Amino acid sequence: MSEPGSQIIVCLNCGRRNRVPDAAPGRPSCAICHSPLPWSVTAGDDTFDRVAAGSDLPVLVDLWAPWCGPCKVVSPLVERASQAFAGRLKVVKVNVDEAPGVASRFGARGIPTLLLLDHGRELSRQVGAVPWQQLERWIESTLSTLPAGRS
Repeated sequence: MSEPGSQIIVCLNCGRRNRVPDAAPGRPSCAICHSPLPWSVTAGDDTFDRVAAGSDLPVLVDLWAPWCGPCKVVSPLVERASQAFAGRLKVVKVNVDEAPGVASRFGARGIPTLLLLDHGRELSRQVGAVPWQQLERWIESTLSTLPAGRS
């Protein structure tokens, strides 16, 4: 069982279970093989700045709601992105019904809204459900605009 503010992440390379805090400097890596770990956390109005805006990694924010059909389509793709971009990207999921302040802060008018942030600054935005290839291209294109070593 994970402690509050942390989670257990299984290494995609060796299968080792690693405890990773929701907010920490750097990039999480496996304690055994040192491979980058996929990092996906949830945040609310009270934790968003700590887990997202304070991240050393670029952050993919998923603004969603449990009643939203397109959000259910995008959710597994967002998790896939956390794995495909392990070590280069942190995923932060925000339920807009429980965190209306975050949604308002970014002017989200529709969901799902995906944001790519760098140190809390919005770099790019994608509204609505898109197929994996389009999501992957959007993330890769945005990450490529960052200085070397940031993604």
